[in-house]
Amino acid sequence: MWLVGAGPGEPGLLTLLALHALRFADVVVYDALVDPRILDLAGPTAQRIHAGKRGGKPSPSQPDISDRLVRLAREGNRVLRLKGGDPFVFGRGGEEALALVAAGVPFRVVPGISAGIGGLAYAGIPVTHRDSNSAVTFVTGHNTNGEVPDGLDWHALATGSPVLVFYMALKHLGQIRGHLLEAGRPAQEPVAIVSKASTPEQRVLETTLGDCLRDAEGSGIEPPALLVVGEVVRLRAGLDWLGALTQGIALNPDPLGVKRQQKAG
Repeated sequence: MWLVGAGPGEPGLLTLLALHALRFADVVVYDALVDPRILDLAGPTAQRIHAGKRGGKPSPSQPDISDRLVRLAREGNRVLRLKGGDPFVFGRGGEEALALVAAGVPFRVVPGISAGIGGLAYAGIPVTHRDSNSAVTFVTGHNTNGEVPDGLDWHALATGSPVLVFYMALKHLGQIRGHLLEAGRPAQEPVAIVSKASTPEQRVLETTLGDCLRDAEGSGIEPPALLVVGEVVRLRAGLDWLGALTQGIALNPDPLGVKRQQKAG
């Protein structure tokens, strides 16, 4: 059995091992966030089983998904569990892997490019840059009950990490924004919301922490979406390579003003 990360959406970001698993699997059990173009790479006779979870919509429970994986494997199938991004980054891959261990089902983990890295790269936002930050923190925007995680130390997040990347944060954007502002994060800090990253429907909204809720509501931007808080958002002015290729936009070679600061010094 394979436990595979499908990456943020773009089929070209699949690993060779992921493509191999797709071509040879008898059964593909896939999540809601797996791009249809990736599913089209599966073998022509492969059975496809949707096991996705989307907020507010009927979906199978995690124990039911794990039990099904075990049953399919015990029936002698070559089973591919296909998850968006990386299975071990907010993907519940650890839970499913432990269920396989408990059932005595051998498996192989194939990491994928996490949306918090690959998706932001497609938006022209690097998660680190030596002129702005040497640390980044990845945070889930909801817990197993669909609510904002109640165990987070918001003060530590706000003061300890220059760049914050929230997964699936759009539903609770107001609460997240409020927690960060209350913990001391400045209202004028750059923020980006990246929707459907690396897909043809990708949208990027650049705003500030203070204005992000209003701007998001006014823009109609939709989930799944990443929320990025930090100075690296300014780098998009120089690194929006996708926009430059498709729209012919001009890029800023010094979005952080580093060269201007050096000359002034």
